[in-house]
Amino acid sequence: MIKRPDYLNKLIAFKDYEQIKVITGIRRCGKSSILDMFAQYLRDENVSETNIIQLNFENLKYSNMTYLELNDLIEKQLKQINGKLYVLLDEIQRIDKWELTVNSLRLNKNADIYITGSNAYLLSSQLATYLSGRYVEIKVYPLSFKEFINFYNFSDNITKEEKFNLFFKYGGMPGLKDFNFDEQKINQVLDGIFSSVLTKDVMEQTNIKEFSLLKKIINFLADNIGNQTSINNIKNTLYSQKTITKGTKQETIDNYIACLQNAFVFYKINRYDIKGKEYLKTNGKYYIVDTGLRNCILGFRDIDIGHIIENIVFLELLKKGYAVSVGKTDNGEIDFIATTSKQKIYIQVCESLKDEKTRNRELNPLKNIKDNYEKIILTMDNVFTDTDEEGIKIINLIDWLLDK
Repeated sequence: MIKRPDYLNKLIAFKDYEQIKVITGIRRCGKSSILDMFAQYLRDENVSETNIIQLNFENLKYSNMTYLELNDLIEKQLKQINGKLYVLLDEIQRIDKWELTVNSLRLNKNADIYITGSNAYLLSSQLATYLSGRYVEIKVYPLSFKEFINFYNFSDNITKEEKFNLFFKYGGMPGLKDFNFDEQKINQVLDGIFSSVLTKDVMEQTNIKEFSLLKKIINFLADNIGNQTSINNIKNTLYSQKTITKGTKQETIDNYIACLQNAFVFYKINRYDIKGKEYLKTNGKYYIVDTGLRNCILGFRDIDIGHIIENIVFLELLKKGYAVSVGKTDNGEIDFIATTSKQKIYIQVCESLKDEKTRNRELNPLKNIKDNYEKIILTMDNVFTDTDEEGIKIINLIDWLLDK
């Protein structure tokens, strides 16, 4: 089992607090393994097996369980133990009205509850009402590059660049390890994961009926990661491809995209006017949760390298806890503005700065920002890295991903 201490430590930090720990993320990104790690941590801390109840509702033996039966099962266990009962419920959205059970159990001070789910409906307004804000969300993503190189058993003679090329192509879904970078097998596995996501976390959770339209929207978004995109632009493109009729409403497309976002397949970020200090409502950008899934959907293409590394940077920023937006300036665009409560970083991502025109295009928008927050350019180059130009740091992307 891969060790993912960042996620485990977040669970440990909230252990024995009343807040329900809600672990979210796309299917097969490692949520169940993180619950397993936490269960093992409890055992290592000498918590008795009778004080741990762990259920995975993907298991067929729970397929007909009702929320009342689940409640009775846990309440019975609570009466038989001394101290805390650690309740670990995996893919709980498979139980209809599960939120009633969780809310009821929350009232018992001896129940410490941890749940996972593969759809953001888990934290719908209805659930938020039931829990009255008494939960903490822990967002899980596919492997970061740093996790990736620790997860696989690479020989000592493989360079960091070669490792990155494998990560770039196949992504970070943990379940791929057993296939030793066999492209055909990996594509079959990724296709199976993606089909499962669409079936269980998009189609079953929503009122989507037109699967062919959903697939076309997926292809469009995957093909346009990092590009400014509007719903109207998507509609016009699909109409020109004769995928939809003139009567198709923008609201329909918007709803389908929202369903994909709720299943953690795509993420949207908005543009921020740096000068006007306000978020803009139009032409946001979409990124996909895993580059391996994107390459499985569209096929690997050398022409997309710039957008794929931009996608990798975006995901890394999310994993590090940043809120991310696109920066608009008077004379250009900043790929990412990454912020926390204590920090702001302006980031440009570029495959290479060797061409002077490209170098100026990436540098000039950063030079025109007059505040004193950190400004960096991430590039695949090794030539210009570890340099500073008017306070702008130029950093090798791979080193940045490895925190070097």
